[in-house]
Amino acid sequence: MSGNELRFFLSCDINLPVTFRIDRLEGNLPQSESDSTVTNKSRELYVECALYMDGALFGLPTKTRLETAAQQYCWNEFITLNTKYRDLTAHAQLCLTVWDVSCGSNDGLIGGATVLLFNSKKQLKSGKQKLRLWPRKEADGSFPTTTPGKVPRIERGELERLEKMTNKYERGQIQRIDWMDLLAFRALDQIKERESSRNGNSHLSLVVDFCSLEHRVVFQESDVKSFSASPVSPTNELVVVWDPEVGRVNPSEHKQLKLARSLTRGIIDRDLKPSSNERKSIQRILKYPPTCTLNGEERQLLWKFRFSLMSEKRALTKFLRCVEWSDVQEAKQALDLMGKWETIDVTDALELLSPVFESEEVRAYAVSVLERADDDELQCYLLQLVQALRFERSDKSRLALFLVKRSLYNIELASFLRWYVAVELHDPAYAKRFYCTYEIFEDNMMKMATSVNGDENGFKLWQSLVRQTELTAQLCSIMRDVTNVRGGTQKKIQKLRQLLSGLLSELTYFEEPIRSPLAPGVLITGIVPAESSIFKSALHPLRLTFRTESGGICKVIFKKGDDIRQDQLVVQMVSLMDRLLKLENLDLHLTPYRVLATGPDEGMLEFIPSSSLAQILSEHRSIVTYLQKFHPDEDGPFGITATCLETFIKSCAGYSVITYILGIGDRHLDNLLLRDDGRLFHVDFGFILGRDPKPFPPPMKLCKEMVEAMGGAESQYYTRFKSYCCEAYNILRKSNNLILNLFHLMAGSRIHDIALDPEKSILKLQEKFRLDLDDEGAVHFFQDLINESVSALFPQMVETIHRWAQYWR
Repeated sequence: MSGNELRFFLSCDINLPVTFRIDRLEGNLPQSESDSTVTNKSRELYVECALYMDGALFGLPTKTRLETAAQQYCWNEFITLNTKYRDLTAHAQLCLTVWDVSCGSNDGLIGGATVLLFNSKKQLKSGKQKLRLWPRKEADGSFPTTTPGKVPRIERGELERLEKMTNKYERGQIQRIDWMDLLAFRALDQIKERESSRNGNSHLSLVVDFCSLEHRVVFQESDVKSFSASPVSPTNELVVVWDPEVGRVNPSEHKQLKLARSLTRGIIDRDLKPSSNERKSIQRILKYPPTCTLNGEERQLLWKFRFSLMSEKRALTKFLRCVEWSDVQEAKQALDLMGKWETIDVTDALELLSPVFESEEVRAYAVSVLERADDDELQCYLLQLVQALRFERSDKSRLALFLVKRSLYNIELASFLRWYVAVELHDPAYAKRFYCTYEIFEDNMMKMATSVNGDENGFKLWQSLVRQTELTAQLCSIMRDVTNVRGGTQKKIQKLRQLLSGLLSELTYFEEPIRSPLAPGVLITGIVPAESSIFKSALHPLRLTFRTESGGICKVIFKKGDDIRQDQLVVQMVSLMDRLLKLENLDLHLTPYRVLATGPDEGMLEFIPSSSLAQILSEHRSIVTYLQKFHPDEDGPFGITATCLETFIKSCAGYSVITYILGIGDRHLDNLLLRDDGRLFHVDFGFILGRDPKPFPPPMKLCKEMVEAMGGAESQYYTRFKSYCCEAYNILRKSNNLILNLFHLMAGSRIHDIALDPEKSILKLQEKFRLDLDDEGAVHFFQDLINESVSALFPQMVETIHRWAQYWR
């Protein structure tokens, strides 16, 4: 049983009014007896809602608005009663009666139904409830009622079972799997149609939606300290007993903990040394990933030997998790020890900035450690550090001031910090905090006498960054004009070049050079209309060629209508992993192209000249033939140079490992690109952390054409590919703490696949590292993964279907 299932609210503690939604009426209305000319189109219905407690009316009845409909009566109206949940009794009932005002006084009654607010387990009902109406009968509030809305057990069929499962699904009690849910609901609609045609909609039903709270609500009368005993069933049914003490602190354990951690114990604990077994337990705890929660015994063990652990820098983050921060004396003692502890690494400092640690002193200590990082390392974590501002206690936090201070002396940090903060201004929950950081940054930069380069003052430097925003605004305007052009892609390209050469000719030669948003160190001077184009896709992204001040060119893709923040995160992680591999002298020739979200639905991407594998296989039949065109060598392997083949093998290995760890989904031959020099890379990261729109995806995308380009599964080059994969996997496993900490800092972000379930997404990432294995075990595990991916048949079928879809598109 998960921890969430143990949490519940007591009804007597909920000081909110009873609220529910009258949704719709299902089935055919009975024909009026008094006026046979009345049709469904002219009939006006309303629902009368009354609350009964133990068989007696409680409060005044409430009515919905009148609803007139040709096919289906749909009120979709929220009803809020004057009664609060805390005032409900165990036998509280809701009586719902449907009336027709278009009929005479005798024929106005359509039907009624009664529903208990608490089920047999004393839990408050939630979600949609389909109530069968008793025709020509007003809802009865007596207990037991004569008009129950619940379908009798003997009459329940497949349709009722499926509706119950649908209700559970909507309340989040059934795991969502997008592609399977689509098939299931399609089959459900067919069953409904079949049942309706068979029964002729003989029963009239009213659909009511009860509000759902964060946890279950269990009935409890006010001022009652203990639960009444559940009635013992004569059958073998499971009886659920709700324990109000679940999740609460045990007073005796709490007292023992206080005594063990009292100030007087500090003198004794100072000289304590762990035994051999205790030392092993401590080392095991220190190897826990940052996502792991320590139990009571582990917390007590670390606290007991806190003084002997002060020379072990890895132990600080685990020790700080043991502290009871609500205890002033204990918190003070912990902070004193933190100041004397061996200085931790930057990786562990990132953990202290996660939402787990709320103490301002702890977070300030983490910032002081980050100050030791150089600008290149800081830029690797800047995206996450901006997200960590959400977890700070104040708007003008130590972290915000640190980021501003460091950015003032590095133009790349300054540009990216401004964009990362500006994008978060669209988040209503934290807009005030990010706006405060933006203002601090602007004020500090404007006050600077000279910039980093010494040739611009702070005011001019800030204006150069603001002009980046003006440029992206003009590009958005161009995209709107181009999208509105009727016709094919060629006509849209003509319109683009026409705009750049005519109305927006100022974009071809800027008055002053603008710092490239993707590479702030590069000054761009204008757009080259003749070399700018539009991609053939639904959103029509722009492919723009900019002149640079140094006389060169840089090509970028500008997208509008697509949230690329997830792509930005993935490419940042590719860049970070590339850096980690190179630190271990393993260069896998990755292509971490630059991506920058300039808004919630817009952004820029670096354009890398390349061809998709789908296009290559269509035009050249094989990858080897394509590479022979650019790097022919009669004496080389497969007729290409050894360097080119080695580059291809290494890049395949690098992306195989990285896409597996990050759980990249929706891989097909159109988003695998190959450069002329043999470097393969992935694009389009709409699905990450295990999500995939296709059924039964392989662990990694390794198609047979890629294996054939290495000489087949028996060749020495394929063996070398597997060797690179295993080596890279073990190197990245060593940095699992860093990667997990960075993703933990993204927990509050608006990135889709993380926002769905932040805790679960981080655990999925952790699973990919297989921390339970040693290096040798990890090698065997990854080799099995490669074999499984290559031999997977289903993805080949899906790829074929994808190609057909692309062809017909």
